[in-house]
Amino acid sequence: MSENTSTSTELTSQYTAQVTTDLEHNLKEQERIHQEIAALQEQLTTLQHDHAVLVSMHQALGLTVPTVEAAPAPAAAAPAKKARARKAPQPKKGTTAKASASATTKAEAKSAEPTLVSLIRDHLAAQSEPRSTAEIADTMGQTHPDRGIKATVVRTTLEGLVAKGLVQRVKQGSSVYYTASDAAQPAEEQASTDAQTDTAS
Repeated sequence: MSENTSTSTELTSQYTAQVTTDLEHNLKEQERIHQEIAALQEQLTTLQHDHAVLVSMHQALGLTVPTVEAAPAPAAAAPAKKARARKAPQPKKGTTAKASASATTKAEAKSAEPTLVSLIRDHLAAQSEPRSTAEIADTMGQTHPDRGIKATVVRTTLEGLVAKGLVQRVKQGSSVYYTASDAAQPAEEQASTDAQTDTAS
């Protein structure tokens, strides 16, 4: 009887040890997978943010944004695209060569306009002190009222230029200002910018 009890106790101890080990392993695996999910989620968030910035810059440059599907498009998407293609405006039968030439000239004139990126860079290069997004957007709106430039597009374009090192972001208190990069600024103007930054901080 005592031998059976001893064997049962030994088996219980072995099972207990095995279950405890398996439980610890399970918890460690859960923690590892949670960390991987968090890292992937962070990467996805970063990519989505970069995508939004790039799309805005693409639009600011006056280009057509290509449609990129994150997942395979449903079968119904192809016919929809064809339908949209059929609805594209077609030249009327009475359109003359002169009218076509006029339209082409207007299109060429529009494409010859400076991009928002170059307008903002030139504007900042001409400034002696940092400018806020609102100030830059107001100036762009007054200088080019026909382009309907929005503050959100200006901000996105500025952040894109900052990422490329063409523009510097200067924080003064709770406000953010932008200035031309070191390479585009004279030494005296850069010293002034640095002094303003030190004062604000």
